[in-house]
Amino acid sequence: MKIEQSKKGYPLLIGILLFLFNCNGEKGINTEGLLGLIQKPDQTKIGANYSSLAAGDTVYGSGTFSLLTYNVAGLLEPFSSSNPSENTPYIGPLLTPFDLVQVQEDFNYHAALYANDVHPYRTATSGGMGFGDGLNTLSYFPFTDFERDKWDACNGTDCLTPKGFTLARHTIAPGIFLDVYNLHTNAGTEDADLSSRRSNVLQILSFIEANSAGNAVIVMGDTNTRYTRSGDNIREFSNHGFTDVWIQLIRGGSYPTQGADALMDCDGHRTSAGCEVVDKMFYRGNSYLSLSPSTYLIEEARFVHPVTGVMLSDHYAVSSTFNYSILKNLVYSDSIGGPHGTPFNDVNSIASSPRTSKISLRSGSRIDAVSLQLTNGTVLSHGGTGGTLQTLTLGSGEYVDQVKLCSGVKSGRTRVFYAQFHTNLSRLLTGGSTTSTCTTYTAPSGWGIVGFHGRSGDEVDKLGVIYAPF
Repeated sequence: MKIEQSKKGYPLLIGILLFLFNCNGEKGINTEGLLGLIQKPDQTKIGANYSSLAAGDTVYGSGTFSLLTYNVAGLLEPFSSSNPSENTPYIGPLLTPFDLVQVQEDFNYHAALYANDVHPYRTATSGGMGFGDGLNTLSYFPFTDFERDKWDACNGTDCLTPKGFTLARHTIAPGIFLDVYNLHTNAGTEDADLSSRRSNVLQILSFIEANSAGNAVIVMGDTNTRYTRSGDNIREFSNHGFTDVWIQLIRGGSYPTQGADALMDCDGHRTSAGCEVVDKMFYRGNSYLSLSPSTYLIEEARFVHPVTGVMLSDHYAVSSTFNYSILKNLVYSDSIGGPHGTPFNDVNSIASSPRTSKISLRSGSRIDAVSLQLTNGTVLSHGGTGGTLQTLTLGSGEYVDQVKLCSGVKSGRTRVFYAQFHTNLSRLLTGGSTTSTCTTYTAPSGWGIVGFHGRSGDEVDKLGVIYAPF
């Protein structure tokens, strides 16, 4: 069985063309979970790595979760390097122990994969071979704002299906969020393949910095890369503050020599410093959430046929267990609005013991912008420059303890239409127009609003708040 995916060649091309004419691929089951909260930043310390606890750090909460990434080789037979019609039904039940699973090449046997799986939150298939990207997520954690993005560059048979990456924001505990990416890059080792794959890596990193900058992030999937291959740029992840779990736990932080022979000396087992696989996991914490992997395992014993003992895919599944710790005494509200505009999250701009001194709105018929100023001079502002500006300056001992928000649809986009901020002295700051879809977020007793999270452009598309104790 081959470990590293390579181009499937002309047989795959012929197979995809036949599939396009026959159109007999499975369409799958739409069971995507769209629940949970959002934590998205606007700008904070690109490259900063909050992956481990420092001496003296205060922890306000902690927990664990498990991850699995697996290329399930679900190409239409006989163009798969595995035997997916036989093997895929066995894979689903074996995914059960893992909290969050990312699969690649989940094309024509998607329904069989999901049939015996029990994860309540799952993405819908994007289509069979030639139509979909083969990327799907199965999770015990609710997630929201799921999106698929296609690579800008490809080569050869990789161009015959829209490969790329996905993003989902998972709520791993109330108020604790992770941006989790699933990717499958261009395969092959010819110069054009390597060029496309380098472009793929740069594309997803650029997307992460624009949409998850400063946020806690997990990236995993079939990278088709090797640290030893001179034409691969997988080290770019470390330049953006990411840690490779295999490099950290198995190799003690030591990167293989680029240009050296591929690491295939597995010493009788695949989880070893001398055995690199192309299926990888990267992580990056933020100033609110510290991430620390405690295990790394190539699941070669789990994902085998129950009768023959043969691998269920032409790739190994890779698993890891993560510990997380909350580093700031903050609480997130839910959010209201739509998946438009640019994500933002103020968490990395909020210093210890924050207090709000001023809160502002720009509004007309909708909310154009929200802003608040902390007593240390930090200004947190999101949205555009339209509408009329209103400002409420807080007095001594006064804080914002509640906000009512309403959303509606304008020009096909769900936006925030109304906001009413309430202080502990019953003073109000109100803007916009009410709708039939409203919610009120109330701070815990003795806590107040000190920041925002959501999405914005010329207006505020989505909004939630961050609380701190006073």
